[in-house]
Amino acid sequence: MELYIDSANLSEIQKTAEIGIISGVTTNPTLLAKEDPSLDVKELIKHIHATIGGHVSVEVISTDTKGMLQEAEDILKWFPEATIKIPMIPNGLAAVKELSRQDISTNVTLIFSPGQALAANNAGATYVSVFLGRLDDIGSDGIAVVRETCEIWDTQGLESMIIAASIRHPIHVLECAKAGADIATVPYKVLQQMMKHPLTDAGVRAFITDHENMMKSKGGV
Repeated sequence: MELYIDSANLSEIQKTAEIGIISGVTTNPTLLAKEDPSLDVKELIKHIHATIGGHVSVEVISTDTKGMLQEAEDILKWFPEATIKIPMIPNGLAAVKELSRQDISTNVTLIFSPGQALAANNAGATYVSVFLGRLDDIGSDGIAVVRETCEIWDTQGLESMIIAASIRHPIHVLECAKAGADIATVPYKVLQQMMKHPLTDAGVRAFITDHENMMKSKGGV
């Protein structure tokens, strides 16, 4: 399962890219709004792509099909490598259908059920983003939705890539991997948590201490 970082923070993206575990970035208006308002959003997104060199989703904010298509056209003028992120609404699916006809990559976002994922696939979405954390927040079982979506994909041989989104903690990532999601887009904090374990830290300290003691012993001979 590929890992993307769900962030618009260039520092977070740079630090994670240096480790070498991510192959893409997803952004949205909420994430972009958290950054310095003096930053030029277009330049920020281009910097993000230059840093990671892989997938970058850029979201439209229109809710009518014509507006979405116009935004997509504008985005692709200044960022031809963009995957256009479109909300899971009927007008959005119509836009996805047209963009798919033009061989433009799309990521349908705000999916909360297997039925929505199936509709997005049939419209020609390149990626379908299932938001499991927000489902958990309202007392539903987000992992079950990811699992059921993956089962449908396996049975039917569908083509859209499944992105597990709205990740809250490392267990979400592992359960999505077991379910068969193609990608998890993960906040910086959770990526950091995934790489940490107290036994690893203790083991590194023990190795360093044992090495130092060994060198002191040899030096004293």
